[in-house]
Amino acid sequence: MNIDALLCDRPRGIQVSGIRRVFELAAHLTDPINLSIGQPDFQVPDAIKRAAVEAIEGDRNGYTLTQGVAELRARIERELSHDLGWRFGGGGDPTLLVTSGTSGALLLAMLAIIGPGDEFVIPDPYFVLYPYLANICGGRAVRCDTYPDFRLTAERVEPLLTSRTKAVLACSPGNPTGVVATREECRDLLELCRRRGVLLISDEIYDAFTFEDGLTDRSAGEPVGRKAASPARFAGASEDVLLVRGFGKTYGVTGWRMGYAAGPRALIAEMAKFQQYTYVCPPSMAQWGCIAALDVDMSPMIRDYQARRDLVVDRLGGLTDVAHPSGAFYAFVRVPDRLKLTGTQFVERAVERNVLMIPGGVFSDRDTHFRLSFATPRNKLEQGLDIIADLLGGG
Repeated sequence: MNIDALLCDRPRGIQVSGIRRVFELAAHLTDPINLSIGQPDFQVPDAIKRAAVEAIEGDRNGYTLTQGVAELRARIERELSHDLGWRFGGGGDPTLLVTSGTSGALLLAMLAIIGPGDEFVIPDPYFVLYPYLANICGGRAVRCDTYPDFRLTAERVEPLLTSRTKAVLACSPGNPTGVVATREECRDLLELCRRRGVLLISDEIYDAFTFEDGLTDRSAGEPVGRKAASPARFAGASEDVLLVRGFGKTYGVTGWRMGYAAGPRALIAEMAKFQQYTYVCPPSMAQWGCIAALDVDMSPMIRDYQARRDLVVDRLGGLTDVAHPSGAFYAFVRVPDRLKLTGTQFVERAVERNVLMIPGGVFSDRDTHFRLSFATPRNKLEQGLDIIADLLGGG
């Protein structure tokens, strides 16, 4: 059978992830220094594991409600009420959908709002999924160039908005850069989207992994406490912002595929329709485990990652440009012009020295940088930084 003749245009427009290509390059390596992986290296806290095991042993293994088990939704609602000041439960108030990962939430949202010819704006550099959401939904992802500081500002976004624009997709802390938006940037972007009748989607998968220098003091209209800036913190944001958060990066349960979306009631309802006929529901035992997750203090882990961030910046910052990562666990490092190498070529040289990283071109229309993950044991990180520094000409 000629399968090629049966394929439609949708898969033809999607390339295999460049991250996988790096893994293929490194298949022959023995015990590589892996600075490529985008998941935490710490163990899942025991309380979370116990909750999931108890759910399995308690026979909570069947389908759940499409929108998620009531107990988890109630716990997330309390979290968002405390963190953002959002109110749940009344007509017109934000609603909540538990999803199969944050990627699942983003796909459901795009299926609900993006059709053929529709557009949405994404930052460049971007998380690898973002442009392919357009291929899947038949729309167009419009790149917003954020070089060299990697900030998605209203000033940069506004010229890209057209009558076909349905959404702006922002991510803070960012992947691959670790850059955290300021309060003013969040406010200005929200105001722009409101003026133009465009949905603002705030991808905050790394919200808990915000370091001290990425936090913001309380300002007018924000709840009490030092929190990372977010467009969801402003008054009335629940009517104009789709908030996407998750559990995998914060608690190390990446394989559980657990996230959630909160925002305008009408949008969440349509997303739930698509979930019913695709994912059906998120994994049942993982949902029960994530109830326990929201009571676990992860601050010691975050402080440890901040120290690793400092190590990366101190080691490489004097050799080339490093976008200061105030959150997540990545550094986006520029390959100096004097080396006359693309990001891909630099990564290939690093592979020859047993170090794995991801070329910047995987995340961008440019290939001038590489992404380094410091979610790896400190001794391995130090070894890798020595090699990278040598390749950059500082050894």
